[in-house]
Amino acid sequence: MASLQGATIVGTGSAIPPKIITNDDLTKQVDTNDEWIRTRTGILERRVVEQDVPVSELCVEAARKALKNADTGPDEIDLIIVATITPDMVFPATACIVQEKLGALNAAAFDLSAACTGFIYALSVAKQFIACGTYDTVLVIGAETLSKFVDWQDRSTCILFGDGAGAAVLKAAPENRGILSCYLGADGSGADLLQIPAGGSKLPASIDTVLNRMHYLKMNGNEVFKFAVRIMAEASLKALEKCHKTTKDIDYLIPHQANIRIIDAALKRLNLPPEKVHLNLQHYGNTSAASVPIALDEAIRAGKIRNGDLVLLVAFGGGLTWGASVIEWFKEN
Repeated sequence: MASLQGATIVGTGSAIPPKIITNDDLTKQVDTNDEWIRTRTGILERRVVEQDVPVSELCVEAARKALKNADTGPDEIDLIIVATITPDMVFPATACIVQEKLGALNAAAFDLSAACTGFIYALSVAKQFIACGTYDTVLVIGAETLSKFVDWQDRSTCILFGDGAGAAVLKAAPENRGILSCYLGADGSGADLLQIPAGGSKLPASIDTVLNRMHYLKMNGNEVFKFAVRIMAEASLKALEKCHKTTKDIDYLIPHQANIRIIDAALKRLNLPPEKVHLNLQHYGNTSAASVPIALDEAIRAGKIRNGDLVLLVAFGGGLTWGASVIEWFKEN
């Protein structure tokens, strides 16, 4: 039996909407203040799309940058995976819309729903397709327009979320290079802790669901916080264990950018110094599935991640879901 090949990220890109909503802007809409938001979340501002901009537009912008960075043409893409919980529509898949807009005529395409863990789930799926030799080049995108699903009258959630997209191009690598491990988990018993109740087959849109504001994101903040603090470190350690590494081997950490207190708690449990983590939540808020790939792209472009570095990606999200991936950064010049 032939041995499996490895998979590595050869290019990244991101797309950030130009419109900014600051904490002070939110004080005009709900009963809150800048100090309260900053001290509890670390967020100073967030980016949001205009109402006529679908998530596919952010996907395409991020994807084009990633393809250029990877020196790869759209016709070389074999598969497109879009991780999102804010698709253009229920169906067709946003990935199919992206495929057409990119001109990636040779690519299969599908969406993946794992909330804020979506990019890491998609990365794991892409890795398997490449490892088995099914595909040579896979485009993975994490993208959200949560501003369209946030209740701007709910001060507990509207302060947290923003819009954006991040993309990565994956290709084959030597077996022990690139993505070394992926660890995924889920606990459906916590599904009601973070959800959009209506709009699916359980509660289709009706006058009652609209009047009761059931098409907006709902979150049990305290329970999600407790879950996140525990699972960020646990998932990280599991991913490291799978590739026989320890926290001492980590050169750089890219965590889900949800809350600074959650990230600080994870750093403490993993015994990692702040200089080994990339933070951007202060400017973008929680961009869900786009969070990790945007931060990864920024860290790479800033020269913080170099060939040979061991990079840990970790996220948690609705579902409940969680995941982590260990990557030996490897990109041929």
